[in-house]
Amino acid sequence: MEKWLNIGKIVNTHGIKGEVRVISRTDFPEERYRSGNKLYLFLPSEKKPMELIVTNHRKHKNFDLLLFEGYGNVNDVEKFRDGILKVPSSDRGTLKEGEYYFQDIIGCTVSTLEGATLGKVSEILTPGANDVWVVKGNGGKDILIPYIEDVVRKVDVKTKEIFIEPMEGLLP
Repeated sequence: MEKWLNIGKIVNTHGIKGEVRVISRTDFPEERYRSGNKLYLFLPSEKKPMELIVTNHRKHKNFDLLLFEGYGNVNDVEKFRDGILKVPSSDRGTLKEGEYYFQDIIGCTVSTLEGATLGKVSEILTPGANDVWVVKGNGGKDILIPYIEDVVRKVDVKTKEIFIEPMEGLLP
């Protein structure tokens, strides 16, 4: 059975020429939304995904705007709203050392180098210079871990373990 990677959600149409507004969930929008790429649309009302070919991609505010081959009118894409765009997991590229896919980090257990378990990564924020890993603490409180070399010391996605050396004031 094919495994899929969620790369975005179509939240609305944009203009009258068939563009759709996407909230992106991919680490690589320029690569994923490149003209000619195949994306698969999963609609809540359909059992099988719909294959779409990207003809144009541009950024607008906080959205990625996409245009698909054969869909040149707003009426053609209205039905795509609330659909999830996915690609087969076999399309997952190779990353450089120290780079990780969000889905590999989310769910990992975070511990200090001294062995104290802090909780599991529940979310990744991308506010600017570095990512911030949100750890759902054992007490239910969120702990924000900056993904920087001084703090994150070891990541093992196979065992789903992350070891950190907390900076002063990082832990409650």
